[in-house]
Amino acid sequence: MQTTMLSVSTFFHLILLLFSLADLLNAAAAADYLKLPLLHKNPFSSPSQALSSDTHRLSLLFSALRRRPNPTLKSPLISGASTGSGQYFVDLRIGTPPQSLLLVADTGSDLVWVKCSACRNCSHHPPSSAFLPRHSSSFSPFHCFDPHCRLLPHAPPHLCNHTRLHSPCRFLYTYADGSTSSGFFSKETTTLKTLSGSETRLKDLSFGCGFRISGPSVSGAQFNGARGVMGLGRGPISFSTQLGRRFGNKFSYCLMDYTLSPPPTSYLMIGGGLRSLPVTNATKISYTPLLINPLSPTFYYIAVKSITVDGVKLPINPTVWAIDEQGNGGTVVDSGTTLTYLAEEAYKEVLKAVRQRVKLPAAAELTPGFDLCVNVSKESQRPSLPRVRFRVGNGAVFAPPARNYFLETVEGVMCLAIRAVEGGNGFSVIGNLMQQGFLLEFDKEASRLGFSRRGCGLP
Repeated sequence: MQTTMLSVSTFFHLILLLFSLADLLNAAAAADYLKLPLLHKNPFSSPSQALSSDTHRLSLLFSALRRRPNPTLKSPLISGASTGSGQYFVDLRIGTPPQSLLLVADTGSDLVWVKCSACRNCSHHPPSSAFLPRHSSSFSPFHCFDPHCRLLPHAPPHLCNHTRLHSPCRFLYTYADGSTSSGFFSKETTTLKTLSGSETRLKDLSFGCGFRISGPSVSGAQFNGARGVMGLGRGPISFSTQLGRRFGNKFSYCLMDYTLSPPPTSYLMIGGGLRSLPVTNATKISYTPLLINPLSPTFYYIAVKSITVDGVKLPINPTVWAIDEQGNGGTVVDSGTTLTYLAEEAYKEVLKAVRQRVKLPAAAELTPGFDLCVNVSKESQRPSLPRVRFRVGNGAVFAPPARNYFLETVEGVMCLAIRAVEGGNGFSVIGNLMQQGFLLEFDKEASRLGFSRRGCGLP
């Protein structure tokens, strides 16, 4: 009974949120879809940076699990590889006049938040280092009694001052390693470019204006270069949900290979997606259902049915992929994790099969953090490596190229970029390296994930 009441309350608040976005949706009515560049930089300076970034990332994802309480916009995604973060960044312009900030594009969280500064005279302030709400005529924090405030996953009700007429809605976001972001939950105008290149101003985007940011997860090397997070999860306050109704409740992105030179541009699209592909590519689109974990509703789960290596199905018990009553297990597609992590039992079988079938000589020594490395220094062309395939729900097959799961850690050495989920808890994760070269569409309306190797490089 209590669960039912909570669901009704959450639904009621979501309806209020959607109505409050009427101006936003009307302003975007002329746009076919929103397309934002995902800005991409250079590869990791060392493989240890990728592993360090993922260690923090998985800690955040697993702790979130334990905490559980038609048109399109287009934006470029920037890889954070050169900073050691392994993230893809979106350049978001907020405020009036617009201020440009680089945010981590994160399918594993809901809250949109930016680093804010309260200084009055900010002539000394480095450009794009923080959002300056005093310099924006459209900035407005929510009142702590506003229904939007109740949509926060961990809203601290004790911070609401019952005696003050203008007590702002405060948010406090805490990560597993003790890192925190806190400040005012607010609304602001954003300025985005459509596919045609014209600008669209969207009103009343709900976001966290963080005045106090501390800890390695939000200020360390893996976060270097970013000024906040663009949450793209399934919750009511995520960026994709807030813009969702006008744009078909879907978003998509294509992560291009960051080892190419010059690096091609990746894109995040709100709306559009796979339906915008040429008709000739329609048969190349595969779909698999998106699953919902009631104890962790933010994440995008898919059902992995089996794994093959060079066409041979591995002897992995199907229960390895199941979500248990405590919310553990399952497989999450996450843009914020670099490598792919599999349940330990599944990982052991993959490692064994790949090791048996790889034809290249072993590297003189293993790169720290990896269990299988091969010497490719004598390969004049792309090395021949075992083919790993994932059969997922609805009979679809996710068949990435070997460069999506073999990473060049030093010159002439490539290592298997799949790791085990240690400790027996948490869930398997399909990371952004494994996703490269695929156009992925997260269709929340139809509750399905579409993926295609065609159309990823289209403008």
